[in-house]
Order: sequence, then C-alpha cells, then structure tokens
Amino acid sequence: MNAGKMRGIIRSCLAAAAAVLILAQPAGAAGTVYATENEGEETVERSSDRLITDDDRFDADAQLKYHVDSILKRTNPDEYTLQKLNDTLYSAYYYIANNELSVSELWSYVSEMKGKLEAIVPDVSVTTPTTEFLAVGDNWDTPTAGYGQQVSIVLPIINLGSEELTDLVVNPVVSNDVAVWPFEPSASGYGQSFAEIPGNPFGGNYEAGMFARRELTWQFTVREDVLTGYYALPFEVWYTKEGVRCEEPVTLTVYVYTEGKPGAGYIGGDASAVESKPRIIVTGFETDPGEVYAGDTFTVTIHVKNTSRDQTVTNVLFDMQAVESGTEANTTYAVFLPTSGSSSVYTESIAPGSEYDINIEMTAKTDLSQKPYVLTVNMKYDAGKNIDLTDEAKVSIPVLQKARYDTGDIEVMPASLSVGNQSNVMFSIYNMGKTTFYNLQVKYEADFIEGGDTFLGTLKPGETANVDSMLTAAAPSAGGTVKAVISFEDESGNPVSFEREFALDVYEEVYMEPEMPEDMMPAQPSGPNVGLIAGIAAAAVAVAAAVTVLIVRKKKKKAAALKREDDFLNGLGDDRQE
Repeated sequence: MNAGKMRGIIRSCLAAAAAVLILAQPAGAAGTVYATENEGEETVERSSDRLITDDDRFDADAQLKYHVDSILKRTNPDEYTLQKLNDTLYSAYYYIANNELSVSELWSYVSEMKGKLEAIVPDVSVTTPTTEFLAVGDNWDTPTAGYGQQVSIVLPIINLGSEELTDLVVNPVVSNDVAVWPFEPSASGYGQSFAEIPGNPFGGNYEAGMFARRELTWQFTVREDVLTGYYALPFEVWYTKEGVRCEEPVTLTVYVYTEGKPGAGYIGGDASAVESKPRIIVTGFETDPGEVYAGDTFTVTIHVKNTSRDQTVTNVLFDMQAVESGTEANTTYAVFLPTSGSSSVYTESIAPGSEYDINIEMTAKTDLSQKPYVLTVNMKYDAGKNIDLTDEAKVSIPVLQKARYDTGDIEVMPASLSVGNQSNVMFSIYNMGKTTFYNLQVKYEADFIEGGDTFLGTLKPGETANVDSMLTAAAPSAGGTVKAVISFEDESGNPVSFEREFALDVYEEVYMEPEMPEDMMPAQPSGPNVGLIAGIAAAAVAVAAAVTVLIVRKKKKKAAALKREDDFLNGLGDDRQE
C-alpha cells in the first residue's frame, strides 16, 4: 500500500470518528463554536486554484460541523432525521478527506453540502418574538481604541420578559468591509453561548433585569486601516423560549469609537476621503414621570449626539414611531400617541460632538398590557455636501398598569359575642385591573380581638379571592370597630394596601348568685355559739320549707276530694229529675 492511500485511510477514519462524536451529543447541546463562514473568508482565499492542504480540510470540516450545530440549535430533529444528518455529514467528511481538490472546488463543495444538510430537516414549529424583551444594559461606557490596539467589547444582556430563556448563542455580525467591522479577523470562532437567563418576575422592571443580566466579553484587535468614528457592533442572539427555538435571532448593538491613521477617513464616508459623513446616535432617554402607566400622559426626553468631530449636521428631522398593537381583527394602532398630533421634532443644527435633547409629550393607550413597548427614532439630516442622510434608533419604554380592586360586603357571625369566644368573618376581594396581585393577605386591627390573619397568595386579573377568618374576642368593647387591612405587591414589586371596617360587639359574661327574700332571712346571731345557732337556723328554715310543701300538697289533695264529691252528688240530682 503506498503512502498516499495510507494517508487517505487515516483521514477517513478520523472523519468517521469526528462525525460520530459530533452527532452523539443531544440536539441543541452546546459545543465548541467554530469559525463562521465569514471568518473563514477572512483567513482563506477561497477562489484559489492551488491544491488543498490538511489545514484546508480541517477548516472545511469545521464549517460543516458548525453548520450542523446551527441546525440542531434551531430545530429539534427526530432520530430518523438525526441519522440522515449524520450520514450526510460523514459522506462529506469522507469526500473531503479522500479527494485532491483545489481551494475553490473545496469551498464550492462545502456550500453545496450545506444546502443538502438544510434540505434534510423538515419544517418545525418555531416562534418569532412579538415583544422586544432582550435589551442591552447601560452599565458599560463606549470604549475607545486606536489602530493596531486591542480592546475589550462587553455585551451586557438583560431580559425584560417574564419567561426564562435557555440555550442562548451569541455571535457578532462580522464583515470584511472596514467601514462596517473595525477589527482584525480571528483564527478562532467569535460565537459564545450560555445556558440560561432568568425571566423578569416584575414584568419589564429594568432594575430586576439588570440584577439578573449576563455579560459576555470579546477581545478584538483594531485593524490598521480602521476609520475614525463610532462603529455599531451588532450581535445576533439565538435562544429557546418555553421549549421552542426562535425563528429569527434578536440583534443587540453596542458601540466602539476608533481612531484611524491620519488620512484614513471617517465612518460613513469614502475610506480615502478626509471629509466624513457624521452619524447621530441615541445616548439615552428618560420619561417624566419616571413610571408610565397605561392611560397616562408623559414626556419622553431622548438624548442624541452628533458623533462627528469636525462637521455640523443641519436640517435635522426626528420622527418618533411607536410600535403598533391591536385587539380587534385587522385593526392596529400606535401604543403611544403624541398629544400635539405630530410625532416629528425639528432642529436647525447640531454641532460636532454635541448632544441634543428631543422632548415630546405622548399618551399611552389605556388598554396596554404591562410590558416594555418600543419607540423608534427615525433621523434625517444633511452634512456638508451630503444630504438626506438617515439613521435609526430604538428605545423601550416600560408601561405599567394601575392596580384596581374592590371587596364584597363583610359578613360577621356572630356580630356579638362574649370574651373568649370566636366570630367568623367572610368577604370577597376582586381584582378588577390588568395586573396580578402577589402575596395577597388580610390582617385585622383592633384592641379587643386577636388572630384572624389570612394569606391568599396570587390573584390574577379578573379573579376573586374569598376570605374566611376566625377572630377571637380578647376584651369587652360594646359597639367596637374592627379594621381589615388588605395588602399585596403589584407586578413591579410595589406594596399596595387598603382598608375595610366592620362592627363587632364583645361583652363580658357575668354569673349572679340567687338571693333569698328578706322576710325569710334569719336574724344574725351573735355570741360564742354563732356557728351552732346559724346551723340550727338554717335547718329550721329547711324544715319550714318542707312543712310548707306538705301543707300545700295536703290542701291540694283535700280540694280534689271535695270536687269529686260535688261531682258525684250533682250526678245523682240529675237522675232524680229524670
């Protein structure tokens, strides 16, 4: 056997082992993230006619493996489909390992096999996010780096949604265009992954999202031919929500300011030109009042900045467009409406490096659910000879719902009781709003009662909680008033409480000793034989009482005998007359 055939057999065995190891892991399992196709294009000249080396074969195998990983992340194939993926990947490994190809032929084959791998997986149930629940934290400043320098790019990810997200994969959107991507290509993959990011228990609360944030860090080297200015660095985030993989990734953007060599040019313009095309970016925003409730009118202030160091932007027009929503078929409307009727703001100019505040008063629709809503800022402006330049930015404004509640009539049974006994208190609590009540409980306040505290837990919108408490009377209080204090936490974690009062009469039960009539009370004796005399007197009274009873009984018997005799004689008289 010649050396060439031996190398081919060895490569085939290695390829087979790699395929088994790749697809033996569960679908969606996180593994090593290899260089993306774009990264490969940065490190390999794919149109070359030279023959491939083992390094080229390794790069091609890594591309195909990464593509299969991506398919497994986005879908949940059954065992049959998984086996077909395995067989197809193995055949590709075998073909690459045992054929002498040019570089262009190799990567043409890789592209063809990617299409075949995609065709194997049938359509599956996926979900597209309907709310903007992933956002970038504001705890990192925009870094600055010069050409040839290294810089750390941090992406703080916060989850404003209530559901937990799992199996997250984050990839920067890399480009070969120096006007789009400012960093040198890397030999290793840029992708990062992590297991989960918890849901937001308070429905869009920014502070809670920041507390549970995930921070990813990349180390990049700035290109030697980098332009001067602010680069937008987009990152795509794939995730699984409630067991279903997202159909499209969420794109999160951070920025870096780079300083190029003298004469390198500026972001937004020709790389060889000295004159730059400035950009306007949103640096932050706030609302007044700080918490926006559905149905409220509020003022939003959006801070924007002209990133150019030497050029003024003029004829600047800002247009704010809120995300649309609706509950009826074929009916949608903007969730925020400007009170003036116009959503546009105009300013004549913004100086280089200066900031400008956009102020607009808006009203939130009354029927909005409690969650963040996106407001898009469309910007159009001129800069020197460049006219009608455009930029776009988005801000997410959390909208809250006010808690609405009421109670039914309070029933107290019994409403009057003696000290030491218990009374049953019953009534209903209604959630009449669109926000959930958490840790709902009832406590009773009065000086003359004890106990009765009742914990009811969570009460969802439109539901009723029934209170059934037992109060113990601790002290007398004629016509007393008891205060029922109902408390809970809203979806933002804010405590809410209200009171209801009811009457409860508590009395002291008294036991009275029987009294003897004064004419039957014996005279109080005195002297040395007081005890004996008192005993004789008591006995005499008892005897007298017994005698009285006998006399009464004898009188009753005598009267009954006389009555019977009269009746008999009257009967004889009647017979004589007949």
